[in-house]
Order: sequence, then C-alpha cells, then structure tokens
Amino acid sequence: MEPTKIQAKVRIPRGKFNGINAVADERGIIAAAAMDQRGSLRKAISKAKGSDATEAEVIEFKVLVTEVLTPYASAILLDPEYGLEAVKHRAKQAGVLLAYEKTGYDASIKGRLPDLLPEWSVRRLINAGANVIKILMYYDPDDTEQINTIKEAFIERVGAECRAYAVPFFLEVLAYSDEIGDESSLAFARVKPSKVKKYMREFSQPQYGADVLKVEIPVNMRYVEGSKANPDGQLPIVGTRPSSTSARRPLLRVCPSSTSAPVSETRSSSRVWSWLPKPIRPSLACCAGGRRGRMGSPYTGKVGPRHYGDG
Repeated sequence: MEPTKIQAKVRIPRGKFNGINAVADERGIIAAAAMDQRGSLRKAISKAKGSDATEAEVIEFKVLVTEVLTPYASAILLDPEYGLEAVKHRAKQAGVLLAYEKTGYDASIKGRLPDLLPEWSVRRLINAGANVIKILMYYDPDDTEQINTIKEAFIERVGAECRAYAVPFFLEVLAYSDEIGDESSLAFARVKPSKVKKYMREFSQPQYGADVLKVEIPVNMRYVEGSKANPDGQLPIVGTRPSSTSARRPLLRVCPSSTSAPVSETRSSSRVWSWLPKPIRPSLACCAGGRRGRMGSPYTGKVGPRHYGDG
C-alpha cells in the first residue's frame, strides 16, 4: 500500500523534523525493528536455556539482533535498561528510538497504569543516543473516567517533555478490556476495532504532543474470513449474522486497503498525520500481535505482581 500523502504545510521544530528523518529511510518510510522487550524477553531466554537468563545474556541477545537486522531497517527500537550497548552496534544508516516506559504493569491494581523509568528523562535518553522517544501504554477508551484521566494526563506530561527538547514522541497504544479479560477471545475481537478507533481519535489530539501513533492491527485475524489464522473457517467470524439461507454472512473481510481506513478517518482532524512536511510521508504503523506488560504505578508507590505479555 502506498503511504498516505500529506498536503498540509505546517511548521515543526527542526529537532523533531531531524529526529523523524533519522529513523526514516530514503523514501521517508519508517521501517524500524523493535527490540525493546525486557521482562518477556528475559522469560523467553530463560525458558530456552532452561535456567534464569542473566542481564549480560539479555544485553548480548539485543546486540546480536541489532547487528543482524539494522542493515535492513531504517531504525532500531531499544530500551535503556538492556539496549544501550546494542545502540553502538547498529548499522550506520539506522536511527534510534528509545523506550521511556517501565516494562510490565502492577497486576494488583486496576487499570494497567503506566509508569516511567525512574532513572531516565527525555534529556538523558537523548544524550544516550535517542533520535525518538517512545512510550507504550495500555488504554481502554471505555474504562472509567478516573483511570483514563490518569493515563491522558500521563501522556500530556511526556508530550510536553518531548516538546521542550524538540524530540519526536512516538506513542504506542494497546487496547484491552478488564471486563472481557482474554484479549484473544471472540468477545474482545468484536469490540477491538471500536476501541482502536476511539483511542486513535483521542491521542491524535494536539494536547498530547504525539508525533506518530504506533497503532496495532485493529482486528484479530483468527476471526477474519479467509485469513490463514482462521483455518478452514472453523473459528467464528466477527460480525457474522444469520441469513435467509442459513449461510453465514461475514461483515468483516480483509482487503488490500483495509488498513487505510483509520488513517483517512483520523487524518482530517489529527496533527499526527498532517503536521509532518515533506520528505516525511507517515504511514500507519501496525503492531502484529505482540503484547507487552508493564509494572508498578507512580500513583501508589507500591509494586505488585509483575505481569508480562508475550510481545
């Protein structure tokens, strides 16, 4: 799919412009490799080797992945906890995105509240080599006003910090529902497109300062007609309804341009898609199913059971 072309002419700080160009290729496309997993990666390495993975082993893994993948990527997404050595081993043309959030979340507190790495700031991340600052946050647009206000204020603060240092802010939001629970279930698949659309509308507003929204695939491919993830149509199809012939009439189908709808819908009222001048041509960045957990909460001072996803 050709990237969406933006016609609006809007001035942006030189630092943000240079930072986005640093993580884009010669065509203005951001084709970054992600290697900022921490808790889930350490668990995976531990499982593979049959014993607890050491910090040195996680660092070495990130270095090796960076060396192998960055010759083919426009940038590498890393974390300052295990990834700073890998920054030194990236290919010459590859830019650097650094994660600012803690990994995991406190499963004992409702809402999957976000938290920042306490030893780091935007200034420190820039000094460590970041061209772009990235935040991952879980968000349910249908959650309580109290929980969502906390998260929205959190993103406003990060956006303001990035604005102060004129560095691009990439925001990755993941939809969830505590009410439904299982995010791989048919019940969640039915509501996921709506939740993704709602959070795109919310966080593309200017007060958050997000320069790029990293958006997950808004459907669960296990419940999409004709997808390889739905073997022989054995799983239910999202949006099906009975017809007069008793045949299923799927309402959700995949087509080559299916991911373009959120872009065009958001673009009309969003600086996320409209404020980047040429040569930057932003496209919808999709996260193909990885889920990362978060840990701790800045609002209680407590750290409960760690939860990590498989992303």
